[in-house]
Amino acid sequence: MKRLIKKSSLAIFALILSVAACDRVKEVPFKTPVDTTNKKLVEQVKKVYTIESLGVFASNKFDGARLNGFEQLNDSTIKAYIKPENTPINNSAYYAFKIWSKEPKDIYIQFDYPEEFNHRYTPKLKTNGSSWVKLDSNFVYEKDKIVTVKLPISNDTTLVAAQEVVTSKDTEKWYKKAIENKNDVHLKSAGKSTLGRNLPVLDIYKGEKKEKPIIVLLTRQHPPEVTGFFAFQEFLKTILEENELTNEFLNKYRVLAFPIVNPDGVDLGHWRHNAGGVDTNRDWSKYNQPEIRQIVKLITSEAKENKSKIVLGLDFHSTWYDIFYTNKERETTTFPNFIDDWFVALEASIPNYKVNEAPGNSTKPVSKGWFLYGQKAVGITYEIGDATPRDQIKVVGKVTAEEMMKILNKSDINK
Repeated sequence: MKRLIKKSSLAIFALILSVAACDRVKEVPFKTPVDTTNKKLVEQVKKVYTIESLGVFASNKFDGARLNGFEQLNDSTIKAYIKPENTPINNSAYYAFKIWSKEPKDIYIQFDYPEEFNHRYTPKLKTNGSSWVKLDSNFVYEKDKIVTVKLPISNDTTLVAAQEVVTSKDTEKWYKKAIENKNDVHLKSAGKSTLGRNLPVLDIYKGEKKEKPIIVLLTRQHPPEVTGFFAFQEFLKTILEENELTNEFLNKYRVLAFPIVNPDGVDLGHWRHNAGGVDTNRDWSKYNQPEIRQIVKLITSEAKENKSKIVLGLDFHSTWYDIFYTNKERETTTFPNFIDDWFVALEASIPNYKVNEAPGNSTKPVSKGWFLYGQKAVGITYEIGDATPRDQIKVVGKVTAEEMMKILNKSDINK
């Protein structure tokens, strides 16, 4: 009897180990490892700030807000304290707050950052029912790293932000509308973030998904980088159009699109990190953070289950200017000539457009390196400038998708 129990226990233990092994995702080594275990966050206290003598109020009580203090300097100037979620961190000083007053007036806001950080973003303004507008440069004053802006305010609340505020709920509203009546789009979830927010994925293909090569689209790893998200929107919108080009493409390929990789960081108003205090675009090796771990698990399990190759990964970001970060190593990938062919096509199709490319194999555990080293796929970090005009983003987003599909449609990958 004891032997039977012992054998049964060993069998159960072996089964548990087997399930656990199946649940693990293979790590990808990088030359420069980064510690992506959880880091302590500095809490942003949510409150309404009141400057009684001026009759001015400010609030950070909304998703995507960032305001750490609000203090009167004189009879016309208020200092807004802006701090990151933790350090060390990229110099991307993000802020977002609502401001209003008892009576219409002009007010000066002086931004105060920790000493090692600089002002990066020109304020964008939005009042109830209006569109976002960039503050006139004539109302921005800079002296010895101190930036002060002049704002007209009233009892009608004005939202002041480094970049347009696009929350996880805004993102959900957008993608649900974008895929309405689209039978080729299958809305799924990769799992939950640290704070329980959904990690949505749009699974796009025609017919059967078996053996279809996979293209992965990612965005919003870094919360303030909304111009990259706008390009992602145009790119995805173009793929979802009904025409000969897209029909051929989706009959041949499958797209896994992740519209918000870091929903906690977005809604918490973080400069860069997730709720674990970590840059998720440094976790594409160990998968310590739940967002990357679950997204990687979904991508790789879908590829394995359907006997598919992961052939291309585009990760949409924002920086100071438009640029494509690429891997130099291309011969080992499924499409060795894709990058060169793509860039030539973009310059031929967009008037007065010159591709800005920075090639270099990833040494840190970022997504484009994961695609190269882990999947032998083409990996590209697709960056849009902080101040790139929206009409230009729409053109670039659309044409990059069209030219990608044209190139891949001509491929004989399935032969």
